[in-house]
Order: sequence, then structure tokens, then C-alpha cells
Amino acid sequence: MVPQFRFSPAAQPPLRIGIMLDSSKPSGFFAQVIEDIQASNFAKIELLVYRKKSSAPKPPNSRLANWTERLLDSNKRKRLFYEMYQRFDQPNQGANHPLTSVDCTERLAGIERIEVEPIGKKFVHRFPDDALQQIRAKNLDVLLRFGFNILHGDILKAARYGVWSYHHGDNDFYRGGPALFWELPEHSPLSGVLLQVLTEELDGGLVLCKSLFSTERTLSLAKNRYVPYWGSTDMVIRKLNELHQFGWEHVRQRSVPAAPYQGKRQIYRTPTNLEMLRWLGPAAMKKAASRVFQNQKKTVQHWRIGIRMKAAQPLGSAADHHMHMQDFRWIEPPPGHFWADPFAIELDGKYWAYFEDYSYQTSVGRIACAEIAADGTLISPASCIEQPGKHYSYPCVFRFGADLFMVPESGGSNSTDLYRCEEFPAKWARQSTLLQGKFVDTTIWQQNGLWWLMTTSAQPDSRAGSLLLFYADSPLGEWKFHPANPISTDIRTNRGAGQIFWADGKWIRPSQSGCPNYGRSFSLNEITELSPQRYAERPITSVEPWGTLCGVHTYNRVGPVELIDGATMTPRSQVE
Repeated sequence: MVPQFRFSPAAQPPLRIGIMLDSSKPSGFFAQVIEDIQASNFAKIELLVYRKKSSAPKPPNSRLANWTERLLDSNKRKRLFYEMYQRFDQPNQGANHPLTSVDCTERLAGIERIEVEPIGKKFVHRFPDDALQQIRAKNLDVLLRFGFNILHGDILKAARYGVWSYHHGDNDFYRGGPALFWELPEHSPLSGVLLQVLTEELDGGLVLCKSLFSTERTLSLAKNRYVPYWGSTDMVIRKLNELHQFGWEHVRQRSVPAAPYQGKRQIYRTPTNLEMLRWLGPAAMKKAASRVFQNQKKTVQHWRIGIRMKAAQPLGSAADHHMHMQDFRWIEPPPGHFWADPFAIELDGKYWAYFEDYSYQTSVGRIACAEIAADGTLISPASCIEQPGKHYSYPCVFRFGADLFMVPESGGSNSTDLYRCEEFPAKWARQSTLLQGKFVDTTIWQQNGLWWLMTTSAQPDSRAGSLLLFYADSPLGEWKFHPANPISTDIRTNRGAGQIFWADGKWIRPSQSGCPNYGRSFSLNEITELSPQRYAERPITSVEPWGTLCGVHTYNRVGPVELIDGATMTPRSQVE
């Protein structure tokens, strides 16, 4: 969770929130949303609306009775394999899983609550008039649906700005359910989550925001749900913050435009036994075979740095770049290492590279540097920043006045730190902490008279992160949270891939894609608008792996020099 979303500077009365629940033990996902609201300075939970439990006593041996009912019911019998699959998958849902129940009794104590017995069929709920009167009397701004079934009727208008509800699945491709399941058998590269305002039309409401995550290469539904669920908990607090600061019209303007539905089915439903067999049978055999071959020859993603000197058409230029990618000269690191994340600077007419030097033996990286020779090789690589057991990468290096600074990513730490060069090129010392919290791929640059910082949140997992923008008068000063945040919640663009640079009259931001896997490719995006109030960009071009490469995820340039990195799947025995 990014704590800045919990604070609103607007001098408006707090938003009045109601929450619809099935019990006081919601999932950890919903518990996190509740915690964010209660920790904010601009929203207050005024009402809890619980779904009234059935008063009918449960029969003895209810588990046996349930299975007997399923066997007798032909419709349920057709879907028994899915229930069995969920039971086998249950161990993958550990204590920190977003769908594990959390007891919120103490957290919700003291808040007015009502119990409602909904009217309607099994899958559709309407609210009785007396319940509607009680809810309207609270003068709520927003109702959050964390329980009940499909809602119809006047409950949808009982709060000033409607009933907000999550849909776990990209509505452009997956309507219905189960949540984030069909992405697995259909091999969808992306798993989406959206927050919408409910209407009578199923999945036809206003989409307030949407995030896209990489679908896990797994047979486990619990594993595929982990990142999208945790990565979307901040949707509610973000949009409530925006509503409090800028009003409903601003929220509507920033909503996700409607798009034609492209799903393979009109409505997705719980898979039948036959559909489960068609998916799990071949998938399980393929996975078993791959494990056998992996055990025979263990492979790793081996990264190398590529350097190109004086390219006729550098990346980001108007010319088509694809035919020129082979011009990069690949530098093989010493045995037992890979090199990645190359950045570059120019000093006294010479060009220098700073990069991650990763050790296979210790499983940590350090920051190294080397002079770039005229033929595109690296001269005498040397260590710059290293600490036993601490991983460093992504050495964003920049000038400020007469000094040289760097913001390396520090994996596992809870801060983003600034380093100053004390003796060029290899002696560096920590200057200060810029941000507290887990962030990755931090990039700093100067534009339009201000300093800008872009970084990706990594709590609880970098795969769940969103791209954030900060600005300051000086890189040594206080960084202010940009009101347009988050800049990107799309796994294909939400991480930096190098320094923002000026080329052909444009400011260009390299971004890396983690779809379908980490470090797959990168794109160049033109920054079309940048101010303390606004940010906008548009894609220019993208670079996919070519030849034997399985990933390219960093691009930097200085003067006539371009640096890139690329990975190949290589037997570990060949690189150790």
C-alpha cells in the first residue's frame, strides 16, 4: 500500500462510506481496503450492512449431505471436478494470501450496523424498503460491495456516488467467473482487475479504474489470484482520495472508456468436468515432462550487456529500428556472473557504464562500473556499491551541479537511497533516503525547471506494483506526490527501463514489460505533458527479444553510445 493515497490536502468534509459484508471475517483483500479507509484523513465508515444469515439449522453431517446433494443434482454433478480442483489447490492459499479470511471484529467495533435479508432469486439480491430507508438515512457518499450477490433495484442509488464493486477479471475479455480462472486454460497473457460503479446491466457500469497483471504460468488458481488481488487493494482508497480532492466529475473524466467485448464466451461460468479434463490433462503431462528435462539440465536466465557505438538510427528516432538491432555488441561477463541494467554517463570526453553485476554463487548483485572503449568493449570493470547479503541493481546515475549521484535499487530493503560519488568512478557514499517503503527501478531526471522521480511500488510484490511520479525543486529536497498518480497500473508499462532522455525534440521514457514474464521486452514512450498537475505519454515503439534472446529490459544512451541488456536461457553449468 502506498501511504500517500491515505492523505488528502483538500479542506472538504470526510466522505461517508458504507460497506456491504457477508460477515465480520472478510478476506484479507477486503480487510486491507477497510484498513486504508480507516487510516485515511478524508473518509469515514458510517455504516456496515451485513447479509442476514439463514436461521434454518444445519443438518447433521452437513459435509456428507452437501456431497450427496451434489451427486443427486445433475447440474452440480457436471462441475464436481472444479470443486475437487479447488480442494487440491487449497494448500497454495497460505496465511498471506489475499483470500484468506481475517477477523475484523475489533477493527469494525463501534460502527453502526444493520442486517438485511435480501429479496430475490439465488443469484440476484434486492433490498426491502425498510433497509433502504435505513441506508439512505446515513447520507452516504459511496457504498462498497464486499458481500451479497448481484444487486438490482434501488440499492444501486442508495449512496450519492453509487455502489462500487470489484470485478476480478478484465471485463473486455472475461465476464462472469470464476474470478481469474479462465485466463489459465485460455493462456491469456494478462489477468485484469477493475473497480466499477454497479448498474442494472451486469458488467455495464462505469469503470473507475483497471489494472493489468501478468497471468502466472501455473495450474494453480490460488497462485494466479495472489498478485492481482494484492495489487488492486489500493483501487478504492485511490479513487476515494481523488473524489475528495477533485470531485465526482474529475473521477468520471478519468474513468476507463467503454470498449467492445472481445471474450470468447458471452458469459463465463464454472467449468464443467469435461472442460477441466481438457485443460488439466494435457497441462499436467506437459508440466511433468518439463520437470524431467529441467532436472536433467538446469537453465538460468543469463543476462549480458549490449553496446552500440554511433548507430545510424538510434532507438527513438523516426526511422524503423528493427533491422538495426543486430548491431549491438554483446559483452560476456566473467564466469559465475551476469551483467544487466546498464546506465551510462559522459565525463571529460569519455563514456562510462554503470550496471548490475550479479553473482550466481551468492544470489545477490552489486553495482559495477567500467569505461566504454571506442570499439564498444568495457575496460577494467570495478565494483562501486556492494554489501554482503544485500542486492543492488538498476543504478540510475545523474548529475546535479558539480556532483554525480546515483539511485540504485536495493532489493529487500525498505528505502530508496541516494548515493554521491566521492571519487570518480568507483567510490560512492550514501547521501540520504529519498523514499521509505519498497520501490523498484527508480529513475530521476530534470525537466521543465523541476526534478522528477519515477518509481514502482513493490509492496507486497513488485509484480503487483504501480508506477508513481514525484517532483521536487532539487533531487536533495522533499519529493512531492504527483496528483496524477498512479501513472500506470499495466504490467506492460509500469516499470522503468532506463533514464528518461531527450531525442528528436521529445522527452522519452523507456518502460519494461513483465508480460508474459519478467524482463520480456521494453518500450519507448514520449512524454507529451508534464507539470506538477498533469502527466501524459504515448507509446512510440517497442523492442521484443530477437534471435536467441528471451528478454530485453533496459535501454540507455549518452552521446553516440547506446546500451541495452539481453537474456538467453542458458545451462547453469555453462555460466558458473
